[in-house]
Amino acid sequence: MPNLLAHNVNVLGSVTTSSLSAWRGCMVVEKCVQPELPIVLYDMEACPFCRRVREAFTALHLDVDIRPCPKGGQRFRAEAAEIGGKQQFPLLVDKNTDTVMYESSDIVAYLFREYAGRPVPKFYRGKPWQPAVGSVASAVSALRGLRARISSQPVQPLHLWSFEGSPFSRLVRERLCELEIPYTLHNLGKEHWTELGPATQRLKPGPYTPIPGGKRDAFFQQHRRVQVPYLEDPNTGESMFESARILKYLKAHYGA
Repeated sequence: MPNLLAHNVNVLGSVTTSSLSAWRGCMVVEKCVQPELPIVLYDMEACPFCRRVREAFTALHLDVDIRPCPKGGQRFRAEAAEIGGKQQFPLLVDKNTDTVMYESSDIVAYLFREYAGRPVPKFYRGKPWQPAVGSVASAVSALRGLRARISSQPVQPLHLWSFEGSPFSRLVRERLCELEIPYTLHNLGKEHWTELGPATQRLKPGPYTPIPGGKRDAFFQQHRRVQVPYLEDPNTGESMFESARILKYLKAHYGA
């Protein structure tokens, strides 16, 4: 019971974080084609500037390979500094265009320009007050996803289906960052207003039917539901829904 209570408190904090972030990173703005080579993001989950970039990835329906770089991390921080010249995050590496880039505003503008062929929508443009609110949003989540924990390194990166604004998915991303576990982030943002609301009770009544031919439809055809977070671990063959179950699994297999 104490573990369940703590988890529910963390979920509530994560909901508040999404609210303070104006629920950006929930809806798809442009359905972009995934590039030939994976885009890599050196990322710190609790960083509000990194959050802005992840919001843009959801808005563009793009997947991204995450290299977690929490404070005190030993696995990817040196690699990031070797590539970009300094330990500053977010750091984007896109081999499709030979791009290495810092600064969240520049990265967001690059992603919309390169993959959607358009300027950054007003909702995703940086505001002067945004860093302060973003820092409060991170504080509400108790700065989870900020500092490294002792962990075991997987041989292969994991796969997480998520979207940035999902409070339940955030809890899993925070833990993956703390454990410095690399993973491919498969973005499953909401493609239509009828998908608003939790997976068990969307705004539109009746059976859920995703837009045919989209990423959500492909996920639905395989799993018969669209719910995040969903984790696959190629190292063990395990796959699972539900944030609490995923967190328990990560602790058992990779946490100290």
